[in-house]
Amino acid sequence: MEPFAPSVRQAAVAIRSLFDATPLQRNDFLSARYGADIWLKREDLTPVRSYKLRGAFNAMRKHMRGRSGADAHFVCASAGNHAQGVAFACRHFGARGTIFMPVTTPRQKIDKTRVFGGDCVEIVLTGDYFDQTLAAAQEFCAQQGAQFLPPFDSPDVIEGQATVAMEMLDQLGRAPDLVVLPVGGGGLSSGVSKYLREQAPETRLAFAEPLGGASLQGALETGQPVTLPAVDGFVDGAAVARIGALPFAELRRFAPSDVHLAPENRICITMLEMLNTEGVVLEPAGALAIDVLQDLDDIQGKTVVCVCSGGNFDFERLPDVKERAQRFAGLKRYFVLRLPQRPGALRDFLQLLGPDDDISRFEYLKKSARNFGSILLGVESTAPENLTALTERLSAAGFAFRDITLDDILSELLV
Repeated sequence: MEPFAPSVRQAAVAIRSLFDATPLQRNDFLSARYGADIWLKREDLTPVRSYKLRGAFNAMRKHMRGRSGADAHFVCASAGNHAQGVAFACRHFGARGTIFMPVTTPRQKIDKTRVFGGDCVEIVLTGDYFDQTLAAAQEFCAQQGAQFLPPFDSPDVIEGQATVAMEMLDQLGRAPDLVVLPVGGGGLSSGVSKYLREQAPETRLAFAEPLGGASLQGALETGQPVTLPAVDGFVDGAAVARIGALPFAELRRFAPSDVHLAPENRICITMLEMLNTEGVVLEPAGALAIDVLQDLDDIQGKTVVCVCSGGNFDFERLPDVKERAQRFAGLKRYFVLRLPQRPGALRDFLQLLGPDDDISRFEYLKKSARNFGSILLGVESTAPENLTALTERLSAAGFAFRDITLDDILSELLV
């Protein structure tokens, strides 16, 4: 097998025409928490705030050998970081780009993609779901004879993403004990894995997937890529229903136990901690590697590198992130409370609240109730045990209620 590292180093040299190596920073906060030497590879600090630019640029560079940008036409389907990377690289090369995005793509992402691509890029909004968008992009490629750029299932894209590992080793000056990698389609994780297998075989790898999008773990358990029946889209940068075939060819040597699943709401706690404590803005996928550190029981005293894959976070999502974090931490709970329709009933209920309990939601669900009224009740507190004690007081006082905090269907309908 031809060595991988020399081609990765060539790709890295070429990438320097776009941006300097992203920082590798020791994080004192995380190091103290875990008793380890924790370093963050800050891919959220590329010009497009994610590592995706690396693979898109490298694939374009290889396709255009001996050709001018004016002769090239690239196409991709993406609602996020891949689209922005392709747009930025198209403008760099002066190549034509057509980027297909779902109609439901947030305006912020569309606008950023347009800014990165400038006059070189046309954005086509089509399809309510990504599969429809992808089919339209591939049909367009066949009709126009354009070059399709997949987000992860391409050797040139994988090679470009592997430059993260080359930079990391050069910056650290030694091989780390452990590298923690987020996984979506597998382009980044397979590229880094392949490079470290050659250049730092003693380095152990751990993989982080969102709980609602565990396509790598599912493939490792089955022995081949599988399509997940459903995916939670909250971690949009890593919510992939099927690991790429080429990435899995490299990653299949790992065990399912090497993959750690991060609950979506727990990731929100990590995002808020990094924002409030460290001033680091991470998107949900960008926080994956940091989030699963709490699941690793053998990192004390070790040198650990976490790859922060992206920071494209829309602050309009911040209230939702805070809400999810509070729920997971047990600091906020929702109830459907049956309140007797009599004078003094509300006062009786309010007297059961503890000194640190705060009502954040109080809404009658049925306005015409005669004997009892159903109320959607949201309560926040400073510690989980406070809300447990509140439920005990409610039961002792004879109030009928239902905790719907973890009931996905009722929460979606009512909250």
